[in-house]
Amino acid sequence: MQVHGSYKMTQIKTILNGILVGMLAGGVVSLFRWGIQHMMAFMQFLYVGGLKQPLLIAAGIGINLMIVLIVGFFLRQQPDIKGSGIPQVEGQLLGEIDYPWWSVLWRKFVGGILAIGSGLYLGREGPSIQLGSTLGQGVAHFTKQVGFDRQVLISSGAAAGLSAAFNAPIASTLFVLEEIYHNFSTNIWVVSLTSAITSDMVATYVFGLKPVLYMKSNPLPLRYFVWVIILGIALGVLGRLYQLVILRVGRWYQQLLRIPWYFQSLLPLILIVPLGAYFPRLLGGGSSIILHLTGAGYSTLVLCLFFLIRFVFSMISYGSGVPGGIFLPILCLGGLIGATIGSVAVEAGWVSQVYFSSFIIMGMAGYFAAISKAPFTAILLITEMVGTLTHLLGLATVSLIAYGVLDLLNGQPVYYSMLQQLLKVKQQYHLGKTVQIMTSVFAGSFMDGKTVSQIPWPQGSLLTKILRNGIEIVPSGHTLLRWGDTLYINVSTKNQHAITVKLTGLSSES
Repeated sequence: MQVHGSYKMTQIKTILNGILVGMLAGGVVSLFRWGIQHMMAFMQFLYVGGLKQPLLIAAGIGINLMIVLIVGFFLRQQPDIKGSGIPQVEGQLLGEIDYPWWSVLWRKFVGGILAIGSGLYLGREGPSIQLGSTLGQGVAHFTKQVGFDRQVLISSGAAAGLSAAFNAPIASTLFVLEEIYHNFSTNIWVVSLTSAITSDMVATYVFGLKPVLYMKSNPLPLRYFVWVIILGIALGVLGRLYQLVILRVGRWYQQLLRIPWYFQSLLPLILIVPLGAYFPRLLGGGSSIILHLTGAGYSTLVLCLFFLIRFVFSMISYGSGVPGGIFLPILCLGGLIGATIGSVAVEAGWVSQVYFSSFIIMGMAGYFAAISKAPFTAILLITEMVGTLTHLLGLATVSLIAYGVLDLLNGQPVYYSMLQQLLKVKQQYHLGKTVQIMTSVFAGSFMDGKTVSQIPWPQGSLLTKILRNGIEIVPSGHTLLRWGDTLYINVSTKNQHAITVKLTGLSSES
């Protein structure tokens, strides 16, 4: 067994890289947010003003037609800017997908501002994650870092991008661990947290300290938790409906529209004009309507109407393939579900009005927890975005129930399912190449307590290094694996995903 003492210097290097990536991502994503906000305000002025001055509505239509052409041209040149970008990032970290960082970065930036800023029901968070990851890829390119070191920079950039989008550094780090890596490796979370905090500092300097979805609220008392159960069940069922539709809407576009796929945004960008004129508060990702739910006094019927409009047009917007995410739209739909059930409870006199906002907050967390199957991220994300810790028990309960209901309905994590669809389209498997991946040995797993020679390693994989308590070990066939070990494994990029799944099964809890 050989032990190397360079681990601490490596950690310092990765942390410094995380700070650099965080600063870059914070600046770019803050500018991205600023551009979307100002463009959406201008488009909202055109849509609403068009009800009295037809020239304004004509200008809005003209601008949207230009957006169709510009974004369509970008998509044709670089298809990897399509959609939210999160499946692309996951695929890149799995080694199934790769793309030139600069080509994606500037097109995603400009295309995202145009598409989301037009008022389409899309979120900024998915594009922000891809923007951050491409910046991490760019840093790796200029510093000539490859293999696992490159992966770390890409994942830290993803965390930094989400952190700058939502001012939620803890949840952003957890999102990378829970949604992308599916384990809590020290190597990943240290640099991801570093970049996320750095990015959040930059965004906070630009947009201020106020949480993105701050609202006055009172936590729901335990005597009302039967409503949490009802809400969790509703969120799980409707979350499964969301998954079924969002994973099919792209296929429906191809069947209904006889135009090139990269110009399919023509449909939503025409429909957004009347929607923007009559329902201006519903434009964009949904933060505006979320913040006005508590004080607007909408009836249950109106809340149901808003949910239906948001649900249908969110699908139409995302299905067109333009750069834009589903993260914030999911939170908006969850908030509307929570508001609807809360409205029923309040109007019937079963729950006090002072707890109405709790239903909105729990609805957002539960809906995201169900659809993404990332409950820890959902709980922390809403906590950071709302700016209070008092709802943790309700958030945890509703997230667990919604997650369980969706699991019973055979739901899969939506971003993972999107990645599988993307891989079917791309068919991007490379022969003769390898990439380094990392996995942790969990207590009770098949690997725990066995020697290297006793492990049925998948064909196309090679264990090259073990990291144990900060010490690097060069393994031999007699090296005993223990829980807590981090394994560095070279795998063939041919069928890499299948190999990675087998390795994860061997190292995860039985």
